[in-house]
Amino acid sequence: MPELPEVETIRRDLIDYVKGKKIKSVTILNKKTVRNKAVFFVNYLRNRKIIEINRRGKLLIITLEKKKKEKENKFLLIHLKMTGQLIFVQGKKSIAGGHSLSKESFSKAVGGALPNKHTRVIFTFVGNSFLYFNDLRLFGYLEIVSSEKVEQIKVNNYGPEPLSSDLTVSYLKTLLKNRTSCIKALMLNQKIIAGLGNIYVDEALFLAGIKPQRPGKSLKTKEIERLIISINSVITKAIDNRGTTFNNYVDSHGEKGNFTKLLQVYGRQGEICFRCGKIIEKCRLAGRGTHYCPNCQK
Repeated sequence: MPELPEVETIRRDLIDYVKGKKIKSVTILNKKTVRNKAVFFVNYLRNRKIIEINRRGKLLIITLEKKKKEKENKFLLIHLKMTGQLIFVQGKKSIAGGHSLSKESFSKAVGGALPNKHTRVIFTFVGNSFLYFNDLRLFGYLEIVSSEKVEQIKVNNYGPEPLSSDLTVSYLKTLLKNRTSCIKALMLNQKIIAGLGNIYVDEALFLAGIKPQRPGKSLKTKEIERLIISINSVITKAIDNRGTTFNNYVDSHGEKGNFTKLLQVYGRQGEICFRCGKIIEKCRLAGRGTHYCPNCQK
């Protein structure tokens, strides 16, 4: 699943290609992908411009044009989940972001000529360009919601993001105080910290020197301080390097992210720790493969 840095990369790149474009038509090829009634979804989007593209955690939030008689803007939510893709096509130009089906070629990465068997929704823009939402496993979704619903989702489903002023030592210390779950599981909880996934949790815990198996309540204040600093550092570097290639991620230019070469523990089980020379180990926590250095992390 693309994590915060990958989704942020997609958001930034798609702004260059679809912001300001008017939607000519929408075709739904699989109704499970759209959470609204199909007729409403198609009719509402027709002849509307895309005003802005924002993000909360791993959720893309697209601001839609407000017509004259309407009181407020509505928003198109897009969540790629594990295997979603957004593919923009204009003439011979094609860019894609999300899960890649192959590393052999761009065409194979998106499942072949578009639309294909993985295409769930097609947006046709004025000027004859297209945005395809592909999804192999049908976990991703699209939904038009009100501004009130967007705020409810943010409040109810997401904690503060890395790099935000809301992710403080006092906030995290309070949440971890009585938690017996391992810190790895707690960091994957989007209601505690938004946007983190398996890759960046492992990397942040390594940088902070904290073993992923430790109960949340066992962390001392100084360790929580280190953890927040580590989270922010890892996420900043990942965004700067356009994410990683793990989990078959490709960015919205159809290119691999460059953070892979900077990974310290994730995917390196059995290899030597760059810091101490011991062997990186792997275990299973919170249903996820977890990578750590038994010597550097306490």
